Amino acid sequence: MVKPHALLIPYPAQGHVIPMMELMQRLVEHGIKVTFVNTDFIHNLVINAASDDESVNDLVNLVSLPDGVEAAEDRNDLGKLTDAIFQVMPAKLEELVNKINVNGGEKVTYIVADHCMGWAFGVAEKMKIKSAAFWPAAAVVLASLFSVPELLENGIINGKGTPIKNEMVELAPTMPAINPAHFSWVCIGDMKTQNDLFKLIIKANEFVKLADHIICNSAYELEAATFTTLPKILPIGPLLASNRLAKQTGNFWKEDSSCLTWLDQQPPLSVIYVAFGSFTLLDSSQFHELALGLELTNRPFLWVVRADMVGDTTTNYLIEYMNRIHNRGRIVGWAPQQQVLSHPSVACFVSHCGWNSVLEGVNSGIPFICWPYFADQFINQRYISDVWNIGLELRRDESGIVSRDEIKNKIAQLVENKEYMLRVTDLKKKAKIGVSSGGHSDINLNNFIDLIHE
Repeated sequence: MVKPHALLIPYPAQGHVIPMMELMQRLVEHGIKVTFVNTDFIHNLVINAASDDESVNDLVNLVSLPDGVEAAEDRNDLGKLTDAIFQVMPAKLEELVNKINVNGGEKVTYIVADHCMGWAFGVAEKMKIKSAAFWPAAAVVLASLFSVPELLENGIINGKGTPIKNEMVELAPTMPAINPAHFSWVCIGDMKTQNDLFKLIIKANEFVKLADHIICNSAYELEAATFTTLPKILPIGPLLASNRLAKQTGNFWKEDSSCLTWLDQQPPLSVIYVAFGSFTLLDSSQFHELALGLELTNRPFLWVVRADMVGDTTTNYLIEYMNRIHNRGRIVGWAPQQQVLSHPSVACFVSHCGWNSVLEGVNSGIPFICWPYFADQFINQRYISDVWNIGLELRRDESGIVSRDEIKNKIAQLVENKEYMLRVTDLKKKAKIGVSSGGHSDINLNNFIDLIHE
């Protein structure tokens, strides 16, 4: 009998790599050999950030391929990165598969690729290998991508993806309505980046038709309407290391676990946890306003401040700030977020609403203060504040700033109203049911693993 060997290929971004690496862990638990294929650039980030106690299963081989972007080129240029990947990586992947297949090891029998790396499905079809598309975010966002032809036909957006109408869009009668201004490709930055992402979505929608299955890092219990409307999207999440009582892998930054000791010293349900993921940038005015808002709460806080999140004025400002705050606050460069959110001292989560963070917060039963930055985060925020009602949205003032008083007042409103904690605790229970034995996600994941074993 042929031993199963799956190639896993994430999109080169933190929020895509982490859930794909968690999927990898689930596959190897069931005896499936996995070759995990990052780009060279991302592979180096993951390896350099890995802690000394992180171990890789004997069934796992972490490899990398060039993405076609030269060292001197701007890797943040989405159009340039996408064009390079689509031009260079298909041939490199074929070479990798052929090399594996002729070297006496287990031949590649399955390819799982991120929806945004759809070119891999073309390679899979050419090499007669079964494949599945992996969507690491909310199913409703994927539904919006699949709806692009109808949005164009109905005059909701133009050929560049720009909204023409500002009325709320119902993708299906039971699904949450979406503001066209909040489509993920619209909330991505300047017009060039929007156009580049929209082109990538159109390409991905065509390539995904070649995949045998579509799996999604979400749960039926969280998005029942979407999964009922689009039954071809199979929920297998939340894919979280904490559900395996394990440590998360795939970070791009080294975690500062000393913050867990600091959390041990704080009273139960007292700490404000503030973290904005791997992409969010704040100008110095907004950064200072956030710092002052946290100070005004008179509550302990743990704040993740990436080295690249603000300008070069951050260090001196934070030294003065922490001298004033003393031990009431703790600032780290990167945190072991799943462990932080499950800590009994944490009361709320000030978040950018990235999908991994949303799942981690829900899974820990922590209510949210929503501060979305770009892409799908505005749709995720709508789930939190309007559909599930487990958090509050921060509002900007006339100058586009979230003021210190807004931050202070929303945190007080959230923490003092116990209804939010009750609702998120209930949602946590529902999400846990999905991944428990016999739950929707558990059944779908086991069925998918059986397919790879065939």
